[in-house]
Amino acid sequence: MSSCIFCQIINKEQSAELVYEDEKVIAIKDINPKAPIHLLIIPKKHIPSIKEIEEQDKELMGCLVFAAKKIAKDKNLPGYKLIFNVGREGGQIIDHIHLHLLANK
Repeated sequence: MSSCIFCQIINKEQSAELVYEDEKVIAIKDINPKAPIHLLIIPKKHIPSIKEIEEQDKELMGCLVFAAKKIAKDKNLPGYKLIFNVGREGGQIIDHIHLHLLANK
């Protein structure tokens, strides 16, 4: 989706501080961090919200969690939080699924 900021970042049309990328996901630093380490792990496939995931997205959703685990290991994080915000009422601001990784390290 051309109007989606995360799709623009994925397509290299917008800049972001990239910390991880593989064939299915990217991870960037949050521009409005809520912790000393605050990363957004984003699938390259555009899905607006958890509300819109389908059966065929199960593997992709697992890829987000495994990317978070790899990033945390690479950064030697002893503990961290993983958060999905769902819908405006749940705090979701951008309509493209993303997993927040927060740590105090």
